[in-house]
Amino acid sequence: MSRDSTIHAAQAINEALHLAMAQDERVLKFGLGVDDPKAIFNTTAGLQQRFGPARVFDTPTSENGMTGIAIGAALAGMRPVMCHQRLDFFLLAMDQLVNNAAKWHYTFGRAVPLTIRLIMGRGWGQGPTHSQNLQAWFAHVPGLKVVMPSNAADAKGLLLSSIFDDDPVVFLEHRWLHFAQGEVPEGDVRVPLGRAAVRQSGDAVTIVAASYMVVEALHACRALEQIGIHCELIDLRTVKPIDWDTVFASVRRTGRLLALDTGAATGSIAGEIVARVGMDCWGALKAAPARLALPDCPEPTSYGLTRQFYPGAEEIVQCIGKMLGLSRLPLEFLPQRHSHHDVPGVWFSGPF
Repeated sequence: MSRDSTIHAAQAINEALHLAMAQDERVLKFGLGVDDPKAIFNTTAGLQQRFGPARVFDTPTSENGMTGIAIGAALAGMRPVMCHQRLDFFLLAMDQLVNNAAKWHYTFGRAVPLTIRLIMGRGWGQGPTHSQNLQAWFAHVPGLKVVMPSNAADAKGLLLSSIFDDDPVVFLEHRWLHFAQGEVPEGDVRVPLGRAAVRQSGDAVTIVAASYMVVEALHACRALEQIGIHCELIDLRTVKPIDWDTVFASVRRTGRLLALDTGAATGSIAGEIVARVGMDCWGALKAAPARLALPDCPEPTSYGLTRQFYPGAEEIVQCIGKMLGLSRLPLEFLPQRHSHHDVPGVWFSGPF
């Protein structure tokens, strides 16, 4: 029986894992909580029951050691998918990722088909050591691919492409997107790595975003449309490699750029977007490019601090209004924000 076409991103990830494991017996799935009753936000539900504990299993809390085992399995011809329930915990395994997985292909000519799922983003008031968005750190490392889906369909299609890619892939899932609903095609429908998507077409400003900031940007674009301002929204989908052709073509059309980021501003992906556009599209720019990212300080826990810390649709509209010299901002058309700092708005359906 076919399922309903609209599902949550967590279910889409689960479908991708089931499909990959059914297609190729070399695909393994392991990590902390893989066989837990909550099944990592329900993303690993039913896997162990279907494919057995030899291919789907929990691991000790030894991030560095288990990542080394994953790299070894990949070098031996397997396609391991390793999951860490928080990106922050994976920092204990950076040596394995940077000095082994990322360099093996270049150094020895051996593929490392490893996918590492990391869950990031705020929620539950987790604060400075459980909410970090460090995609720029991973993207800085040669030899790695870094994927950041923004919706359910891409969560499935990009994960399938990541699992069957011969290079190590860091797959970053924002926790607020796990229960985002969207239409997801059935079957093995893959989204190519390194190819951006144009989510909204327009000629006023090019907005470049990834992951959860695509959601906020969509709200901003819809509000601006109410006063006749049409922005072009580019969803990067992968931040290493970046689809520069799509970014440059849009900026040359609009002459303006706003780059969004879920991470801290200094050294960010948004900063890289601004730098490359300034280098390659200087003659097309009508205004100085801008970026909107987090402040350069650890992420707070309390509502008193978080409510002013994270930029969203309102800040995007304000930034574009300044860029275009608008005398009136259509803030009344933005969706109502939730009074709780762990939920983005009343339109949001959790858990998260």
